[in-house]
Amino acid sequence: MADTVNHKAYPMADNALTQKIFNLVQQASCYQQLRKGANEATKTLNRGQSEFIIMAGDAKPLEILLHLPLLCEDKNVPYVFVQSKDALGRACGVSRPVIACSVTSNEGSQLKPQIQTIQREIEKLLI
Repeated sequence: MADTVNHKAYPMADNALTQKIFNLVQQASCYQQLRKGANEATKTLNRGQSEFIIMAGDAKPLEILLHLPLLCEDKNVPYVFVQSKDALGRACGVSRPVIACSVTSNEGSQLKPQIQTIQREIEKLLI
C-alpha cells in the first residue's frame, strides 16, 4: 500500500523550500545551532532559543508532534513540515530518522541572514 501524504501536516514546505531548509539545517549542525528530536525542539521553544521548528510530515503517529505547532504559535515561532523524517535525519547529519528539529538562535551567528530568509518564507506559508 502506497504511503499517502498526511493532510494534518500543515504548512508543508514545497521542494524548493525543503531544499533551502535542509541546506540551512546542515550548516546549523556545524555551528551547533541545531537541536534534534521532538523533546529537544520542545525545550528550545520553552527556553526561547528557537528561530524556527522543522517537523516531519510522515512521523507515525503524527500526534507525537502536534504539541509543537501549538507551542510555536504560543511563542510566536515559525514552523514548517517537510515530507520525510529520513531526509530530515540525513540533513541533520545522523543516520536515523528525525521527526523534529529546532534551529536555535545565536548572537553574531553567520547563519542569521539565511535563518531570517527562511523564517519569512515559512511565515508566508502560515498566512
